[in-house]
Amino acid sequence: MIKVDGHVHTPFCPHGSGDSFEMYVERAISLNYSAITFTEHAPLPVGFRDTTPDQDSGMDPSRIKDYFDTLDSLKEKYKDKITIRSGLEVDYIEGFEKETEDFLSTYGPRMDDSILSVHFLQHRGKWDCLDFSPDVFESMMSYYGSVDEIYKWYYKTVLQSIRADLGSHKPKRIGHITLVKKFQQLFPASQSFSDDLSLILQEMAARDLELDYNGAGFVKPYCGESYPPPYIIKQARALGIKIVYGSDAHTADGLDQGRALMK
Repeated sequence: MIKVDGHVHTPFCPHGSGDSFEMYVERAISLNYSAITFTEHAPLPVGFRDTTPDQDSGMDPSRIKDYFDTLDSLKEKYKDKITIRSGLEVDYIEGFEKETEDFLSTYGPRMDDSILSVHFLQHRGKWDCLDFSPDVFESMMSYYGSVDEIYKWYYKTVLQSIRADLGSHKPKRIGHITLVKKFQQLFPASQSFSDDLSLILQEMAARDLELDYNGAGFVKPYCGESYPPPYIIKQARALGIKIVYGSDAHTADGLDQGRALMK
């Protein structure tokens, strides 16, 4: 069986570990992976202010050339052992489409693969990183009005990301489409949002986009399932959407997480 991990973070992650690229690559080889894509968090769009306490959601823009140069060296070093792909996890930030397109037009040619994800939601001018902590999510409930409203807004934003015109280098894979469920055991929604998710999948299929089958949710203490769960993966496969496993590892030990629990 060909094993691929399409969602791996790196020592360039400002909120990750200090594990070296070699630690990630050597572990992937030991787990019999044929290919991995390093998808570090891209710098957030120019003009957007990160709302996390340490403002560490995206890579420092001054480091991005070094990031791609390092990956070029790794590709050569390990070319006989594993395929290494250069990529980024790009945030879709509503209202910053032009800035994101400009960034992608500059760095897209250096990417072999990439992911488009939603982490930040906007409510009447206030931005939140919805997966940052249970406290942030709970505070969001006070002005969104309910857990369901946060879910609704998240899925609406994911849909916008799929439909957004971000130029010819727009990422072809949509990241963790049920990330809003990260704290579901603390703050459960009252419904499944199956219609919202079905529409997201239909739009992805129409645009020939890939789906990140993300194992990180299994190791999050208040989630307990993949992003998205297997029944959504089954729907995606029925629509002909390509599924790509992603560990979303922020440490070398995080590679392969959740994979054995996936169907």
